[in-house]
Amino acid sequence: MTMTDPVADMLTRLRNANSAYHDTVSMPHSKLKANIADILKAEGYIADWAVADARVGKTLTLELKFGPNRERSIAGIKRVSKPGLRVYAKSTEIPTVLGGLGVAILSTSSGLLTDRQAEKKGVGGEVLAYVW
Repeated sequence: MTMTDPVADMLTRLRNANSAYHDTVSMPHSKLKANIADILKAEGYIADWAVADARVGKTLTLELKFGPNRERSIAGIKRVSKPGLRVYAKSTEIPTVLGGLGVAILSTSSGLLTDRQAEKKGVGGEVLAYVW
């Protein structure tokens, strides 16, 4: 059976593994998910990510990041644009998450960017998710 929203599946797996204090979480690989993982690593929400060959296709594995006393580095994740209701932001109306403490992930014509990168480049796009 085909998956309707693979990005929502990725974010849900990440949210569940984070709340259960797992060290890693695996999911089917795609370029979009790898780019999201790259942004999460650059912003300091996950420790690392890797792609490995599986029996069918490839597997994306995210290594979660915790503080010295096992504090979660991800407080919350929210999928914004869904297949049933797409959410777009103009370059002048890019959303900020928690007053700049979180990050919005946007799919733009320049690839996947954070809200700050999109504002700097002056591009808008589809708001995929909020992470804080």
